[in-house]
Amino acid sequence: MLTSFFSKSKPLNLTVIVLLICAFYIGVNFTSWENGFSWAEFFEKLAALFVLVLSLLVLNFIAKKNELTKRSAYKTLLFAVFSISFFSLLKNESVIIANLCILFALRRIISLRSHKFIQKKIFDATFWISIATLYHFWSGLFFAIVFFAILNFASAFRNWLVPLVAFAAVASLTITFHLLAYDQFYSFSDWFQMSDFDFSTYGDLKILIPLSIILGLLVWTLFQYFAAIQKASITRRPILNMILFSLAVGAAVAIFSPTKNGSELIFFFVPLSIIASNYFDSKKDRIFKEIILATLILMPFIVAFFV
Repeated sequence: MLTSFFSKSKPLNLTVIVLLICAFYIGVNFTSWENGFSWAEFFEKLAALFVLVLSLLVLNFIAKKNELTKRSAYKTLLFAVFSISFFSLLKNESVIIANLCILFALRRIISLRSHKFIQKKIFDATFWISIATLYHFWSGLFFAIVFFAILNFASAFRNWLVPLVAFAAVASLTITFHLLAYDQFYSFSDWFQMSDFDFSTYGDLKILIPLSIILGLLVWTLFQYFAAIQKASITRRPILNMILFSLAVGAAVAIFSPTKNGSELIFFFVPLSIIASNYFDSKKDRIFKEIILATLILMPFIVAFFV
C-alpha cells in the first residue's frame, strides 16, 4: 500500500523520491540538445538538479525540525510529484534557485519562535529572499512573510528595521559585483520583471491536467488544515498560520510572474506539500487517501506519455 510505504520517513523512501526527480529531470533536460552538446550547459543543468534535490532535503528538514508534519515522507513525495509534473519547471534554473533561497529564508523565519538571535534570523531571512529576487523578481513578495513573523514573534521597533539593512546589503553587493565584473551599473530595469496576466497557456493539457488535480487536492486538504489550526495550541498556531500565509504568497507570486508555463508554481508547492501532508498523516479516509496518492504519483507519467 502506498500510504503504508510513505507513512514513515526512511532513507529508502527518500532515495525513491530523489530517483524519481532525477529520472524526470534527466528525461526532460538531457535527452535533447537544441543547439548541440555543450559542457557548460551540461554542468549548469547538473547544478540545477542538485539545487532541486537540495530543496527537497531542506523542505524535509524544516518540516521535521519544526514539527510541521509527522515524520512521514509525504511532504517530500508531494513536492517531488508536483515539480516533475511541469516540465517547464524542470527546465527553469532560475525559479529552482529562487525557490531554494525562499526555503532557506523560511527555515530562519520559522525558527523565530524560539525568540533567540532574533535580529540575526530576520537579517538572514531577508538576505535570502533578496537573493531570490535576483533570479525571480516576484519572489520578493515573500518579504511579507518576514514582516508577518516579526509581528507574531518579535514586534520590537528595531526589528522592523533589520529587513531594510539586509536588503540594502544585497543591493550593495549586487551593484558592486556588476561594476567590477561587467563595468556597468545594476539598475532597477535589470532587476524588475514585468507581470503577465495572460493565463491562456493554462489551457494546454500539459499544464491544465496537473494544475486541476493539484488545485483539487488543495481544496480538499485546506478544510482539514483549517480544522488542525483550530485544534492547535496557542504557541503552535502562529506557525501553522504562517504556512497558510506562505501558500497565499506563493499563489500571488505565480499570478504576478512574467511567465505562465507552470514553472512559476514552484513557490506554491512548498506550503501546499506541508498542508497536504497533514491530511495524509491523519488516520481517516485511508482508502480514499490511497486513491489520491496513486493519482498524484501517476500524474507526471500521464503528462509525459499520454498528453
